Amino acid sequence: MRIDVLTLFPAMLDGFLSESMLGRAREAKLLEIAVHNLRDWSTDKHRTTDDRPFGGGAGMVLKCEPVFAAIEQLQTSGCRRIYLTPDGTPLTSALAEELSRQRHLVFLSGHYEGIDQRIRDTIIDQEVSIGDYVLTNGTLAAAVVIDALARFIPGVLGEEKSLTSESFTSNLLDFPNYTRPAVYRGMSVPEVLLQGNHGEIEKWRHAQQLEKTRKVRPDLLKKKP
Repeated sequence: MRIDVLTLFPAMLDGFLSESMLGRAREAKLLEIAVHNLRDWSTDKHRTTDDRPFGGGAGMVLKCEPVFAAIEQLQTSGCRRIYLTPDGTPLTSALAEELSRQRHLVFLSGHYEGIDQRIRDTIIDQEVSIGDYVLTNGTLAAAVVIDALARFIPGVLGEEKSLTSESFTSNLLDFPNYTRPAVYRGMSVPEVLLQGNHGEIEKWRHAQQLEKTRKVRPDLLKKKP
């Protein structure tokens, strides 16, 4: 998979994309990720990418010219062009999995008061939000979406089985996990996990998932078949 990220702050992604799972995936050629400075497509000596909004109001708006030029240069046939914005479609595990099956993604990171609507109307295929809150810019949102979708690309996770039991994949939150020692400061690991009966362990874990989901995210149970 190829991913291109357009942002005014490319350095924000340097360490993130080089570490842990994403770093290994890039080294293994499972992911090709390029981060681009949107200012490289500005045409004036000040490398301007924003201007005041028509109609007045606070803040600045990203201009059409550099964004159109950048996306039109980077896009390929059939690619998905995505704008990260608080008023987009909420990111879910299902959406992340669907995006992981694309051949090429182009992410546009917003900033200031947003982007010129003509960009959204013309050269954006999908708008994605990572939550009901506002960030200083969309670069962090792009990082979150990339991390979420990368886990569904075959070979990126060390143990593919983990995808089947983690939170949200099955519309249930995750079960509790424990490791050695079996007793720490008087706190013991549940006995069922120490007996080696995998059938009982699976039943216990499922019951724990249901209980936690009922308490924390009961809305998810309405989605579960």
